[in-house]
Amino acid sequence: MTTEKIAQLNDLLRTTFLGGKIIMTAGIAALPPDTRAEIITKVREFADFSEGNNPYGERDFGSIDQPGTGKVFWKIDYYDTTMTMGSEDPADPAKTRRVLTILLAE
Repeated sequence: MTTEKIAQLNDLLRTTFLGGKIIMTAGIAALPPDTRAEIITKVREFADFSEGNNPYGERDFGSIDQPGTGKVFWKIDYYDTTMTMGSEDPADPAKTRRVLTILLAE
């Protein structure tokens, strides 16, 4: 049940950008606005989870191919409420701050 709760919280952040912080690396931020918008849409709609990219069932990582840009990764990390250490309980939103990072694979 804990893994499914973590996956649900990760899905909420990824699909709605609610429930955490969103970070784009400098490489993503430097892309043209329409390319960034396409990447954001692909991250929000990502559903291609497999044993290779989701071995723990938490749906916290994915990769997409963006024409003209290349491979883009996204990942979700779990921090404590002070954002200084990892969360002791990623299934508990009261103890966890989620951060979704979108970055170029290169």
